[in-house]
Amino acid sequence: MTLLEQQQRSAPPRRPGPISLPLGLLKTARPRQWVKNVLVVAAPAAAGELFTRQTAVQLVLVFCLFTAAASAVYLINDARDAEADRAHPDKCRRPVAAGQVPVPVAYAVGGLLAVLAPAAAAFLCTPMTSALLTGYVGMQLAYCISLKHVLVVDLVVVTTGFLMRAMIGGVALDIPLSRWFLITTGFGALFMVSAKRYSESVRMADADGELGATRALLTEYTTGYLRFVWQLAAGVAVLAYCLWAMEEGGTGLLPWRQLSMVAFILAILRYAVFADRGTAGAPEDVVLRDKPLALIALVWVGMYGLAVADL
Repeated sequence: MTLLEQQQRSAPPRRPGPISLPLGLLKTARPRQWVKNVLVVAAPAAAGELFTRQTAVQLVLVFCLFTAAASAVYLINDARDAEADRAHPDKCRRPVAAGQVPVPVAYAVGGLLAVLAPAAAAFLCTPMTSALLTGYVGMQLAYCISLKHVLVVDLVVVTTGFLMRAMIGGVALDIPLSRWFLITTGFGALFMVSAKRYSESVRMADADGELGATRALLTEYTTGYLRFVWQLAAGVAVLAYCLWAMEEGGTGLLPWRQLSMVAFILAILRYAVFADRGTAGAPEDVVLRDKPLALIALVWVGMYGLAVADL
């Protein structure tokens, strides 16, 4: 580390201006991560319940509430880790660590969002929606405090966060959730989460452990174990999806639901290429970065849409 870098990191945080504070709060809320919350449409889409104005309005509301809940966790997490982040080569640029957002402000805004999101869900949606959001916030805060340091549990918590996103749209609209839908979504999420951890572990090994500070628990996992987890999760997700697709038949021109199995399996195989190389980062980045994978995803959406419409 150069003398200049040491001086920059040891310098007192700069005082935020009237414009930089709102921008810093927005950046801390991780706008790039909001794309994950599109999963709230998963259950209604699977049930073919997307084509009414009331449903669309409700799903937009649920998306906003889940985004607020997730942002609350990011704000509290960054406030809690501010000191450690200032010593990190990349995280030191985060608004809270850099002093753009004062730690007390991050705690206050995060705490307010954590309370308001479930409360608004109870008033505007259903009690179960509020309970699910409350459970999500509580689980994620427990993850930030301690669960991210517990082997296997950290994988389960992150996976459950994805599963809750996929469930909440159905819960808000009182749509029954298929067991195969839940299994496919859960193990599909575990596949992507463990593939990301595996990639981080591979990069850490290539860097002779220098990246261990970015996620300390990675030193406790072996690359062989993480490879086993993502391969197992991929297999279960494919099997569950096939059983789900075969469960119902249609009267359309072609068996679109069954044909969608091909696109789903191709997507898993394509994603596994990046997992095997150790280059599978955040799921949204992988899908948006790789054009063939994005194309396969669009084909799958088209096939499943035809199945739901029974064309």
